Amino acid sequence: WSRGTLIPDGVPVTSAQALCIMTIRNLNYLFKPTSIAVVGASDRPGSIGAVLMENLLGAEFQGPVMPVNPRHQEIAGRPVSRCVASLPETPDLALIASPPHSVPNVIEDLATRGTKAAIVITAGLRDGHGAMDGRLRRALQEAARPALLRVVGPNCVGLLVPGSRLNASFAHLQAKPGGLAFVAQSGAVVTSILDWATPRGIGFSHLISLGDMIDVDFGDMLDYLASDSRTRAILLYMEAVTHPRKFLSAARAASRMKPVLVVKAGRHPEGARAAATHTGALAGSDAVYDAAFRRAGMLRVIGLDELFDAVEILALCRPPKGDRLAIVTNGGGMGVLAADAVIDCGSRLATFADETIRSLNRVLPATWSHGNPVDIIGDATGERYAATLEQLWGDQGIDAILVLNCPTAVSSQMDAAQAVIDQVAGRPAPPVVAGWVGGDLASQARRRLEEHGIPAYETPGKAVRAIRYLVDYARSQKALMETPPSVPEAFSPRTDLARKLIQQALDEGRNWLGEAEAKSVVAAYGLPVVPTRTARTSDEAATIAAEIGHPVALKILSPDITHKSDVGGVALNLPTGSIVRETAERMIARIRGAQPKARLQGFTVQAMVNRPNAYELIVGVQDDPQFGPVILFGQGGVAVELLDDSALSLPPLNMGLARELVDRTRIGRLLRGFRNRPAVDLDALALSLIRIAQIAVDLPQVIELDVNPLLADEHGVVALDARIRVAEPAKPGVERLSIRPYPKELESEVRLANGRSLLLRPILPEDEISLQQWFLQLDPETIRMRFFLPMKVLDHVQAARFTQIDYEREMALVLTEVGIPGKARLYGVVRLAADPDNERAEFALVVVREMTGLGLGIVMLRRIVDYARERGISEVWGDVLRENHAMTRLCEAFGFERRPVPDEPELIRVTLRFKDCPDA
Repeated sequence: WSRGTLIPDGVPVTSAQALCIMTIRNLNYLFKPTSIAVVGASDRPGSIGAVLMENLLGAEFQGPVMPVNPRHQEIAGRPVSRCVASLPETPDLALIASPPHSVPNVIEDLATRGTKAAIVITAGLRDGHGAMDGRLRRALQEAARPALLRVVGPNCVGLLVPGSRLNASFAHLQAKPGGLAFVAQSGAVVTSILDWATPRGIGFSHLISLGDMIDVDFGDMLDYLASDSRTRAILLYMEAVTHPRKFLSAARAASRMKPVLVVKAGRHPEGARAAATHTGALAGSDAVYDAAFRRAGMLRVIGLDELFDAVEILALCRPPKGDRLAIVTNGGGMGVLAADAVIDCGSRLATFADETIRSLNRVLPATWSHGNPVDIIGDATGERYAATLEQLWGDQGIDAILVLNCPTAVSSQMDAAQAVIDQVAGRPAPPVVAGWVGGDLASQARRRLEEHGIPAYETPGKAVRAIRYLVDYARSQKALMETPPSVPEAFSPRTDLARKLIQQALDEGRNWLGEAEAKSVVAAYGLPVVPTRTARTSDEAATIAAEIGHPVALKILSPDITHKSDVGGVALNLPTGSIVRETAERMIARIRGAQPKARLQGFTVQAMVNRPNAYELIVGVQDDPQFGPVILFGQGGVAVELLDDSALSLPPLNMGLARELVDRTRIGRLLRGFRNRPAVDLDALALSLIRIAQIAVDLPQVIELDVNPLLADEHGVVALDARIRVAEPAKPGVERLSIRPYPKELESEVRLANGRSLLLRPILPEDEISLQQWFLQLDPETIRMRFFLPMKVLDHVQAARFTQIDYEREMALVLTEVGIPGKARLYGVVRLAADPDNERAEFALVVVREMTGLGLGIVMLRRIVDYARERGISEVWGDVLRENHAMTRLCEAFGFERRPVPDEPELIRVTLRFKDCPDA
């Protein structure tokens, strides 16, 4: 459907578009320049200007290198220009090492000359508090934007592209060419990695220091490197992101194409942000980053050494199908250490089949361990290693094998290594990892193993951790492509009611909704709640209790008390009206003594819920300052912070993401049932998470929300308490969200001439099976016309790519029956895939033959064209077979231009520029 394209260099843009966040625009000039200017070049030994010249010339850059300095005539044998205006030619790339105050003027001069990329090495563009100086920042951006001049830095080391002989940095070493791209905010980390990697023979496709990221950031780098053929893995050292939505969109796209690994610094901030809700206390910033990385399919590791361990094993091993590990060792103690490491990192020891045990008994000494780890005894020869592995290959309960070797006087480490090499050769699965412990001889054996594609480590712990990287990577890739189940029921939230309650509180100057109001909001989104009534006095509380029926729960009502249990503001199982009255009066007296300034507005009364098998859970929303709303799930109750059993995810959610969120908690395992305790209704629980996530999407004023406890058992879920804090949002609507949610506003009814109604709506991940069934309805000629090649089925990978789209960058509208996504039949699809700069977009349109001739193609094309125009896309294009006259006529009716496709004479490219587009 979409073969993809990038915007060509030199396409003009409007000033409004120039102010948008740029991605890969003009980055080719940064990484593949044909000429370079060095502003602030110097011949003073040790100066940055001198080192920049030395590195550029030492890397043997093939184009002109033009130094700029008003006080020199010649530097490094090159004539010097006094200023940018006097350069003999316009450089593609400029390196800037001039004083801080001069940088904006230099950028302006470069933009005037037509330079498209600059690296600002200069530091010191900061105010007295350490932040970027606002005046210099604005001046630099305003000088660069009109010309779309891309800026790396300021305050950076620069970048290296060894394969292109480009060292535009003041790093102390030249890098070796290779397949790893390393991107870091910190220049010191880049040079340290270079220093570490060079003696080990590790090469790079790119080494990039981003510095203060005034323009080019991690999202830009991910977009560029994802499509770079020389880069096989992308490594990030990150301290913060600048544009979370762009970053996540780019990371998700890159992770589908190659491994993306990240080290995030600042995991343990000394000062925790104060929060009024349990959710706010639990949702720390590093945990939010972790949730973001997980959602994007990235693999997070702790330190830089782990980063390269992970890259090595991903390069050498195919990811396993699960986390069940078999351990083979000639030392019992090493096997025990490895087994502990397996459990510590969350993996499992494989349980061997009976036949595997019997076969091992036949080839091993009687004193072997008879279980996992397989201790083959200290005198194990290479032949014994080989025989052991031979018996393990066919066991379907083993996902990966760890082979350990300890040095002994009676066996050869090299012979054992060669035996493992011979056994692994030609076997695709399961992956085998080695741990050869010891000095020089072990080191030689490890090198031999690695030369034959078997990752080898110095300790059992490192080997186990490396295998876990494989498992985690496989999990992230599966999550990126997993088809979520359809929701068990459709729900239509009463959004207007919820907004009315929130606006009323804001109009009254309140930041907290009352308990009854908060429950009404979550109930408006379909979450079952215990009916709650409000009483102003103790007598009124007793009367309400009699009306509800005893026993009841009584709670204090105060805008100044959010954790009611902490001050004795909750009483349960009150059996009579008189006891309710007495309890209420004692509660008031106690709280007035403890918190005399608290405003006491009365009480809430609700019936006691008797569900003996129910678990107390917490579901919440917290507004993160960077990533926006975050959804929390975990074990609830009054000690929720002490239990520390929670997990985070970014909205929006579907059933698959909701279930995965539950599974990441310890209590998630209990919810599946154990002993005589039945499993909870997991569908109802997942749906409740989706409902809460929808509140975060729809109601930007909700900045903190707790449902705690949420009772869950085999009968479903019910919310016993809810708290909501509201405020005017810093960003409007969906702009707060780091993942663009399902655009419900694009849904529209399509009424046929016979009165039948269909729905034209954005595609959803749940539509995968329906899309596959739709494809089976297409006749071979339609498939050839639309896909340009014969296809019989859409496999899971293809269908997942078409349905699991990023609404920030792509759009696909499906024509479907009205019904639950994933269950309703599809009749047509129109798709739009924009380049990362949102400038040009490729479209495709397919309708099943039985629905042709009804004008549906016109309706669908008009809607996707309107959408492209609304998103600010400048040009829509597509390739059409010359013989596909129906499509070419349709495109001509919309004003598309036609022209041949170079080197593909059977195709015509149709292009619509919006200045030529008639109003829909």
